[in-house]
Amino acid sequence: MSKPVEQKQLFDAIRERVDQAKLLDVPPDWQKSWEGMPAFEHRDLEPWKTINVHFRTREDLAEFAKLVGQRVNATTRAMWFPKAEIGTFSNKAYSAGDAALNPQYPVYIISKGRWESRLTSKALELIRVPYHIAVEPQEADEYRKVIDPAKVLVLPFSNLGEGSIPARNWVWEHSIAAGARRHWILDDNIRSFHRYQRNLKCPVADGTIFRIAEDFVNRYLNVAIAGFQYFMFVTRKSGTWRPFALNTRIYSCILLDNKIPHRWRGRYNEDTDLSIRVLKDGMCTILFSAFLALKQPTMKMKGGNTDELYQGDGRLKMAESLVAQHPDCVTIVQKWGRDQHQVDYRRFKRNKLVPNPDAPPATDDYGLSLRSVEEGR
Repeated sequence: MSKPVEQKQLFDAIRERVDQAKLLDVPPDWQKSWEGMPAFEHRDLEPWKTINVHFRTREDLAEFAKLVGQRVNATTRAMWFPKAEIGTFSNKAYSAGDAALNPQYPVYIISKGRWESRLTSKALELIRVPYHIAVEPQEADEYRKVIDPAKVLVLPFSNLGEGSIPARNWVWEHSIAAGARRHWILDDNIRSFHRYQRNLKCPVADGTIFRIAEDFVNRYLNVAIAGFQYFMFVTRKSGTWRPFALNTRIYSCILLDNKIPHRWRGRYNEDTDLSIRVLKDGMCTILFSAFLALKQPTMKMKGGNTDELYQGDGRLKMAESLVAQHPDCVTIVQKWGRDQHQVDYRRFKRNKLVPNPDAPPATDDYGLSLRSVEEGR
């Protein structure tokens, strides 16, 4: 597939997810729910009007550039008038400095065949978040060469051909044995973590956003799953995003309640399946848009599920599997040039958060501020 076609499919996918975001379940009193959390302030920077301008000659293009007072050439695809002010975070990151916090619940990465790239491991090392990485025994030595051996957990099985399901369930039981109320489970292809504030998706320099997410979840008694939204699905210029949404799928960067009466199952779409099952139980999920995970697109890296599940007609099998599990709310559609499942989450809007009367009140912004990278570290 050519690169322009791949890019168009990616843009179409992002636009589709942005349109779906408008349908996300956000409580009308979300500001009250978010009290005591870090500020979430955005302006609507979307254009009032967009037009196409056609030029017959290069000379006409050059004359237009003079009229608008901007640099315009044959490769320019779009521009703003007046010229847009573009905020940047060059050499800056959000950090709580000396007040930085780490997650109170254990963090696990599940990984296979990616000791060389180890994106999530590097991302967590950079922000000094403690974690364990669960790997199969035949690869353990390779991971120990590049990661502190104390962080490497060796799974008691290998090459089962069942994707990540056995590893996910093993990690779940490991966290219960450690006495944890919840645990984080992260895919191994996350490049970085970010805070979305003032129309910028800025990197973070410590693990405070994980603790904030945990504290927010702990305000309620019935949140089964929570997690960070994908970086690429949040549009920077939109003023319609809210810091969190309820009762939708949670992918890749997941905080799980260990008391859920379910476990990971099947071979495909396990994130979506588990999200739907807890929602059918009347529980809630929380998807944070205030905090983002920059994840490598599926099938763009060797290792993981790419080699085991996504080849050939794997996409269709994935969609069919989810339909078989949940025929009442899942259909198969053609999107982005391939078969794709589509879930109708509207039925779960009736699932309401149940406040936890024993949750400690949060009274500050956790000390987060935009600092130079050197200061943040």
